[in-house]
Amino acid sequence: MLSSIGTPYASSQLVTAPAQVFTAEELIAFQSKRDRVLKRSGDIVFSLAVLSLGAPVLLVLALLVKVTSRGPVFYVQQRVGRDYRSFGCIKFRTMRRDADRVLSKLLAESSDLDEEFRNDFKIRNDPRITRLGKFLRRSSLDELPQFLNVLRGEMSVVGPRPIVNKELERYGDRMDEVLAVRPGLTGLWQVSGRNNLSYPERVQLDVRYARCRNFLMDLRIIVRTISVMLDPRDRGAY
Repeated sequence: MLSSIGTPYASSQLVTAPAQVFTAEELIAFQSKRDRVLKRSGDIVFSLAVLSLGAPVLLVLALLVKVTSRGPVFYVQQRVGRDYRSFGCIKFRTMRRDADRVLSKLLAESSDLDEEFRNDFKIRNDPRITRLGKFLRRSSLDELPQFLNVLRGEMSVVGPRPIVNKELERYGDRMDEVLAVRPGLTGLWQVSGRNNLSYPERVQLDVRYARCRNFLMDLRIIVRTISVMLDPRDRGAY
C-alpha cells in the first residue's frame, strides 16, 4: 500500500496510469489482509456508533421527508461496488417521487440540461429536488442511511465515489484500480469540491485514493468531512 502523497486534498495533482494494468480481483488479492481487517473493523465500529448515537436525528429526518412530500422515505439506487458487484445505495429521498419520469422530459425539452447531465450525471439547479431535499443535499445529511451499506460490507466510511453503471466508461482502464476498494460514504471527492470539480478531476481523485489510501488519509478525510458539513459555504453539494 502506498503512503499519502503531498497534500492529499489538492485536486490539481494528477495521478498517472500504472505501467501494468491488473484486474480488480487481482488487485484485491495483492492487498494486505491485516490492513483490510483493520479498515473493515473500523468501518463497523464507526457505523454502529453513528447509527446508535444519531438515531434520534435519523428518525427526525425520516419524519420530515415523509411529511413534506409524497413518496417513500428512502431512495435506493443501484451502484457499482468493489469488484464490480452491484448494490443498492441508500439515501434519504430528496426528489419528488416521479423524478425519474420527469428527468426524461426535462432532458428532452432542454439541450443545455441534456448536455449538463451527460457531462456530470447531475443538474445543478434540478427542479425535481424538494425544498427539504436541497437542505439535505447541501448538508450531506441525505447520505446518513449509507451507514447501513457500510455495515453490510457494500461500502466503507471512506473510499472512492459510488458510481452508476453509465459512469464506468469514464474511468477507462483505471476502473479496475478504483473498484479494488469499497466505495466510500465520504472521500477525497467529497472534501475537495464535489460537483464543482470537472469529471476528469473526480476520476483522478478516486484513482489517487485507491492507490494512496492509509489510516492517516482516512482520518483526515473524516475530519475534513465534518468540517465541510458544518460549513454553510458552497462546497459543490447539490
